[in-house]
Amino acid sequence: MTAAPPTDEERLAWLRLARTPNVGPVAFDHLLNRFGSAAGALDALPRLVQRGVVPRPPSIEEARRELETGDRVGARLILTCEPGFPRLLAAVDPPPPLIWVIGDAEMLSRPAVGVVGARVASAAGQRFARTLALDLGKAGLVVVSGLARGIDGAAHEGALQTGTVAVLGGGVADIYPPEHAGLHARIAEQGVIVSESPPDHRAQARDFPRRNRLISGLSRAVVVVEAELKSGSLITARLAAEQGREVLAVPGSPLDPRARGTNDLLRQGAAVCESVDDVLRVLEGLGGLCEPERRTWRGPVAAEPDEALQDSLADLLSPTPVSPDDLVRAAGAPAPAVFAALVELSLAGRAVFGHDGMVARG
Repeated sequence: MTAAPPTDEERLAWLRLARTPNVGPVAFDHLLNRFGSAAGALDALPRLVQRGVVPRPPSIEEARRELETGDRVGARLILTCEPGFPRLLAAVDPPPPLIWVIGDAEMLSRPAVGVVGARVASAAGQRFARTLALDLGKAGLVVVSGLARGIDGAAHEGALQTGTVAVLGGGVADIYPPEHAGLHARIAEQGVIVSESPPDHRAQARDFPRRNRLISGLSRAVVVVEAELKSGSLITARLAAEQGREVLAVPGSPLDPRARGTNDLLRQGAAVCESVDDVLRVLEGLGGLCEPERRTWRGPVAAEPDEALQDSLADLLSPTPVSPDDLVRAAGAPAPAVFAALVELSLAGRAVFGHDGMVARG
């Protein structure tokens, strides 16, 4: 049976919870499972924080202003619980609570490949990315990238006529870099622009790991064309591998620093990409990803917070991220109780969940 679409009030509560400080995808998913609705989670926030500052959700008026801004720039808000949310992105654990979209949202349901790489890219690398994107489009695939300088821009240009998705760190109306204003406008008209951020949000450094997670989450495979050893493109590749997506890398000269990251990916087991045939071969072997049914949340499932367990977990945390499973073993407590306590520590700013689900001291 298909779930009823959310009411306007439910959409406002969902948006407010998603924009609450310290509520990332992990905490959002847990709170919905625990309290059954965004409104229930908002009501429960004050009693979940034993020590620390209770995170203040945006007011209803602030949430409405975000919706009005989206309307003004021609954007559409899609919640994880709605049928229009991309099914492949819904398979990410946990998925982003919501996305803003400008353009052809139906394109997000088509098979897609991410193409990413260096901002300061070589002319040869840009030519390869443009040609690869063009060939992927001819094969019926959408190309996903991040609208950055260099490889990203070249990939979008190559796929513009057949279908491309630009995933932004800032809001869908935030044009960065400025020289891509024309490309941004053409993608908005012919493709689709996606972001988790409010529509008019200006991109900051902390937004780009979330953007990278969306690029890999929307893609069945990710191709890295050029990347230095410390590169955001390698973060995208790591997230893709963690999400069960295939990772391909273009080999390059050991004399070029922009090839060190891609060559290292190949040493770690990434597939070689020398042409579109390599990507198509990998996709044939992938056999399709598990795309879940639309999710429902089951209502209250957890007891009131255990302050002693929270203190014990806070002592176990350090600046070095660890997995929740490690903390379950170290604390000797049931996994559901540990996870609930970790979420409450994160709400109070005493713990931080990474985009990979690892936890560090806040």
